[in-house]
Amino acid sequence: MSDFENIVTRLRAAGCVFAEDEARLLLGQPGDLAGMVERRVAGEPLEHILGWAEFAGRRFVVAPGVFVPRHRTELLVRLAAGFAHERSVVLDLCCGSGALGATVAAEVPGIELHAADVEPAAVGCARRNVPGEVYQGDLYAPLPRRLRGRVDVVIANVPYVPTGDVAFMPPEARDHEPRVALDGGADGLDVFRRVVAEVPAWLAPGGHVLFEASERQAAAATAELRRSGLVASVEEDDELGATVVVGQREH
Repeated sequence: MSDFENIVTRLRAAGCVFAEDEARLLLGQPGDLAGMVERRVAGEPLEHILGWAEFAGRRFVVAPGVFVPRHRTELLVRLAAGFAHERSVVLDLCCGSGALGATVAAEVPGIELHAADVEPAAVGCARRNVPGEVYQGDLYAPLPRRLRGRVDVVIANVPYVPTGDVAFMPPEARDHEPRVALDGGADGLDVFRRVVAEVPAWLAPGGHVLFEASERQAAAATAELRRSGLVASVEEDDELGATVVVGQREH
């Protein structure tokens, strides 16, 4: 049996759905192949082992302990890029690796991009991925005051998994990504509410804020946005299985 076939067999036995693709990627990596296979078989995310994640057709640095960007979040980024234009101020809040904001910057040249996250490991990755300023701290706390009232697009990929559902997430997320990036409180909207409460003060007139959510959270989320004085809407993509809640500050 070849190395490739042996790795595929082991990955399949461990439950890896795309075992052949993963085996090719691992074989193409420099370093300790046997050790990398062991890590994957033990349930560590492939992206943490490779040191990068593919998102929206681009590769971004991702380290162990950092949230891995999801394919479904491409809807949020596509919408954000549609609201942005040259010289727009864009804020990637709860940025993780920074892949979302960096993708918007690649799609819309000339934006002024800022990003922030509370997790030191995430900030370290974001500073390698983001063509702009990256701040470490809780939500708006580390941001420069000069951004208040000037942000055209806020990307807020906040944690939205209800606390009681975290235990049922796939082990590679539950056991290897930071809890703070997953757990959104009792109904999954705790961090969402904190962002919404302050976002009108940061948005420019006509500016947008975008959140990923589950379909069942959309009604409660739009109600929160309206309570903060924003115009609210919901966008969905069945192919991606994605729901995005959008708020807009009126002109």
